[in-house]
Amino acid sequence: MYVQVDVKPSSGSMVEIELVATNTGSNLALHWGALQPGRSEWVVPPAGIRLPEGTIRTPDDAALRTPFKNSGSNSTLKIEIDNQGLESIEFVIVDEAQNKWFKNNGQNFQVHMRPPAGHHHQGQQHSATAGSIGRKNRDVMQLLSKNASTNDQVNKAAEATPSKCTVLDLFIKSLQEKHGSQVLCKKVFKLGEKEILAPPPGIVPAGSTLLEIACESPFSDAELNGLHYQVLEIELDDDSYKGMPFVLRSNQTWIKNSTSDFYLDFSRRTAKSSEGTSDDSKGTAKALLERIADLEEDAQRSLMHRFNIAADLVDQAKDAGQLGLAGLLVWMKFMATRQLIWNKNYNVKPREISQAQDRFTDNLQSLYKMYPQHREMLRMIMYTVGRGGQGDVGQRIRDEILVIQALMDYMNSDLDIKVYWDTLNKNGITKERLLSYDHPIHSEPNLKSEQKEGLLHDLTNYMRSLKAVHSGADLESAIGTCTGYTSESQGFMVGVEVNPVKGLPSGFPELLKFVLDHIEDKSVESLVEGLLEARAALRPLLLSSTERLKDLIFLDIALDSTVRTAIERSFENLNNASSEKIMYFISLVVENLALSTDDNENLLCCLKGWNHALEMSKHSDDQWALYAKAFLDRTRLALATKGEEYHDILQPSAEYLGSLLGIEQWTVNIFTEEIIRSGSAASLSLLLNRLDPVLRNVANLGSWQIISPVDVAGYVVVVDQLLTVQHKSYDKPTILVVEGVKGEEEIPDGVVAVLTPDMPDVLSHVSVRARNSKVLFATCFDPKILSELEQNEGKVLSLKPASVDISYREIPESELLVSSSIDTVDGQKAPSLSLAKKQFLGKYAISAEEFSDEMVGAKSRNIAYLNGKVPSWVSVPTSVALPFGTFETVLSDKINKEVSQKVKILTEKLDQGELGALSEIRNVLLNLTAPTYLVSELKEKMQSSGMPWPGDEGEQRWEQAWTAIKKVLASKWNERAYLSTRKVKLDHSNLSMAVLVQQIVSADYAFVIHTTNPSSGERSEIYAEVVKGLGETLVGAYPGRAMSFVCSKNNLESPKVLGYPSKPIGLFIQKSIIFRSDSNGEDLEGYAGAGLYDSVPMDKEEQVVLDYTTDPLVTDCSFRTSTLSSIARAGYDIEQLYGGSPQDIEGVVKDGKIYIVQTRPQIGGEELEVDELLDLQQLRRHILDHLRVYLVVVGVVVEVRRDGCVVGDTTHAAAAPLDCSPNIPILSSPAAARLGSHPAAALGGEAGCESSSRDAVH
Repeated sequence: MYVQVDVKPSSGSMVEIELVATNTGSNLALHWGALQPGRSEWVVPPAGIRLPEGTIRTPDDAALRTPFKNSGSNSTLKIEIDNQGLESIEFVIVDEAQNKWFKNNGQNFQVHMRPPAGHHHQGQQHSATAGSIGRKNRDVMQLLSKNASTNDQVNKAAEATPSKCTVLDLFIKSLQEKHGSQVLCKKVFKLGEKEILAPPPGIVPAGSTLLEIACESPFSDAELNGLHYQVLEIELDDDSYKGMPFVLRSNQTWIKNSTSDFYLDFSRRTAKSSEGTSDDSKGTAKALLERIADLEEDAQRSLMHRFNIAADLVDQAKDAGQLGLAGLLVWMKFMATRQLIWNKNYNVKPREISQAQDRFTDNLQSLYKMYPQHREMLRMIMYTVGRGGQGDVGQRIRDEILVIQALMDYMNSDLDIKVYWDTLNKNGITKERLLSYDHPIHSEPNLKSEQKEGLLHDLTNYMRSLKAVHSGADLESAIGTCTGYTSESQGFMVGVEVNPVKGLPSGFPELLKFVLDHIEDKSVESLVEGLLEARAALRPLLLSSTERLKDLIFLDIALDSTVRTAIERSFENLNNASSEKIMYFISLVVENLALSTDDNENLLCCLKGWNHALEMSKHSDDQWALYAKAFLDRTRLALATKGEEYHDILQPSAEYLGSLLGIEQWTVNIFTEEIIRSGSAASLSLLLNRLDPVLRNVANLGSWQIISPVDVAGYVVVVDQLLTVQHKSYDKPTILVVEGVKGEEEIPDGVVAVLTPDMPDVLSHVSVRARNSKVLFATCFDPKILSELEQNEGKVLSLKPASVDISYREIPESELLVSSSIDTVDGQKAPSLSLAKKQFLGKYAISAEEFSDEMVGAKSRNIAYLNGKVPSWVSVPTSVALPFGTFETVLSDKINKEVSQKVKILTEKLDQGELGALSEIRNVLLNLTAPTYLVSELKEKMQSSGMPWPGDEGEQRWEQAWTAIKKVLASKWNERAYLSTRKVKLDHSNLSMAVLVQQIVSADYAFVIHTTNPSSGERSEIYAEVVKGLGETLVGAYPGRAMSFVCSKNNLESPKVLGYPSKPIGLFIQKSIIFRSDSNGEDLEGYAGAGLYDSVPMDKEEQVVLDYTTDPLVTDCSFRTSTLSSIARAGYDIEQLYGGSPQDIEGVVKDGKIYIVQTRPQIGGEELEVDELLDLQQLRRHILDHLRVYLVVVGVVVEVRRDGCVVGDTTHAAAAPLDCSPNIPILSSPAAARLGSHPAAALGGEAGCESSSRDAVH
């Protein structure tokens, strides 16, 4: 029997509880009562409950009994409760015909009607088999783990530095220095069968004695750096020697390698010294991996040897940090997948394999206790190794290995049965022993080729015995190890006695018994709930130094593995499941993944989001699908991030060690992929893929998000990352289908469309670039559509975007050529852009009142213009600036002579095409010294403007500020900005940099507004994006999406949310100063320098993992509407200050107040248009309404009036410029563009301000 309980609101305070029991008899009844807050005893429900038909009170008046209604093989029951004084109901189920009671592990089932916020949703949707467990209502964040190493720690130097050089280290170093060559083969033996031949006389060292089949050579005493040692040097005369076996003799004591000779293998020296080896080892614990390779031959003797060697290497791996543990994991994984030899017929003693395994895992257990940040990696190693143990367990592992080896030998000897029994008998395995196993092997391999399957079937069953100890993931044996075996145990563990682990949680053995009882259930929901409840209960013990911690770790690994297999088993049943059911399963898998991850805060926030999405769906919230889509995207991003982390840490080690050990290349290539597949992440990804189209359909999202809508045609080219081709130039119109787009890339020349499954922000750099360059840019959410596009690689497609879709068709090349010729005017290329180099005007620092186009860029001037003009409820931060020319003047100061000379040399290299000089220039500029007059002027301007002076907090604080300023100035030489200037043929030396200085507002939220919707070009609609914290996560290349919304300018009180946030990280900072780049190319059309250069805060921002389930912008509709409406109104008002010219505005929200930190003309936005048939009267009226500066076009007489008076009437020259704002609406017309080539007057700026190509009207 299987029971599902759903709790959902009905109307007002009414709560509806529905129970559905499947595969039941016909006489079920619910025996139930209710719980009040603070009470542990149930009561007979009072008034306010609509008792279902047939409900009676029990004779003792202590409970109600309600019959289920039968419907086919199911039984249903519905209860409605309208009483807020009741917290939950408790019940048991009775089969009255059989007088059988179904309980929750001996306890009553309990259903909460109003769970605390932030707790698991399991209290609201319950699925149970008869006797099912009940999930505890624990706070999700109780599962938090933040011990993971940072990226800096992950990327630490791969080579561990020994705590103290040994004499061997010093000797090898001296040899290498002396001979100028590398030591190719290095082996270290702990003192404690290859044929030996005497060496030829030509290579025998002096003082040696040649014997019949050997040579005895004396060591000589030596001393190095005070360390005494003995040494023997042997020079080989050619490369024909395969190796050198040897033993040591001290007087009459013979020293061997255990019971064997020592052996130096010369065959590997060529591979290890081949060119590129050092590069191949980048990102690895190189010394450890080479040590492993040196010892592999010994390790192949038996698993006892391998595990003992591994145990000896644990300390070296620990010293190398995470990369060292990665090396161990790779080695063990190669072993576990049989890429390495397990046993070379070595006659190992029965107990020794598990003892060696036990020793190795004990060492791993010690690291698990000492280094919490490495627990995830250690779990993966232990998963590949198994527990180990004492007694008969080791015999069983050994036997299994030998049976497999015997069968392999038999098959390799053309089915010679004698070979099969020889392998078994010489190792003590008889027919009787084979029959004594849990899954007895009755048959011997007397096979024809078509009969092999029978024996392989027997061995497959028998492999369960091996899993019980070797894989570490067999649930039954893991539970038995923790809860105890007795000598009467059945099956594989018969005769083995193990005591229970002490300190297990109350009810834990019963919980594990429930799991085993339901391990084969067709419906896995209750099983998975039980497994997760067991993992959650086990977690506190795993975080402490519990006795027998290793056994608990292996139990947790087995529970984790069983969740994965159960979820995979459920996929078929989920084919027709509701979206709520799929979301519930997603939440279960996210929880399981979080319980296996070191740094799991992001996953837990995803889990809370899924729980909240489920509640929204149950309450029929019309935003539930849009909200769930955001958490689906965030969960996908978390999986991608984890996959990249695994690849960065593990794949280099797999490739380097694989090359040393001769592992097949296909195995190496998919190593990280297989690691990911072995966990819950793969199952989670499949569930997300199943839910995604459902959410997009419900939320009316379509299959595409159109970021830059342009009709295009071109050749399809498929690439992996846009970053790898951003500076490539395509010689014909190209449609790029790109797997990864981060947001900071450039659009390559010749590209007409970029289509990607990735989700860069609509306001990211690459999005702005696409709109500015009239390139179709869109995100595709449907893998099938994307796959179809990829299959068209090399073909010519025509793409036509709609609001949420893109239609495409294949066209002939001739149609593409016609289309391309129409788009090209007279076949001429766009002219290169130019900038006038700015001069230093004698001031190192200026206040906002002094800002002008000769001193600062548009960013600073626009802020100064807004000050005092914005509404009272909008604030503009106080600003000062380091004007144009300051940098060049500081660089030419005599105190920076050395820096200047280096920059000059590097600039010459850059001019010759050496792009590597860019990073060198940036680094050199960080050595600039601030002249005293710059410091004093900046201090005076900041203090007089009411801004705090960093130096008042100490010299170190000023140095922080100066470093930030230098980083801004040096950003002129970042790769993306430099290549952008070269792309448009802009003279990089003419680009000048001012620095805008502002006090940081410690933001609750940051936003970017486009007062014309950039995706649709709709002028009547404002588009904005909002993030929690500082705006760098919005304008920088931070993964995930911001909250996005649109708002009609005719109805600013009704913003419409387009998407909820999926960005996992927010940036926060306390009181500080930010230094913003402000170049003279800031708003140059065709270049759009905004966003290319850096803005640097004086203090480092704090990265915080964001929990949107507690964010009122997401959860509180009233707060969200008010905040978004205020943002939209601020954008509208600022646009009006600039005469209706579309604006790109950045700002923050702090305690409900709006702050504007910058505004600029909206690049790529729709300009003010004049219809081709616009008559002169309309044109004149437009000028009168909007322009403060006027102009004349050749052949057209324009009369401009000001205050009713004619102020200009001419056919060739513009009237004198009037006082104007620095940012004026642009007038353009297709008709006007054909009137002639006479230069147009500048429209923008104050008197004398420079104009850009954007400021010209023809």
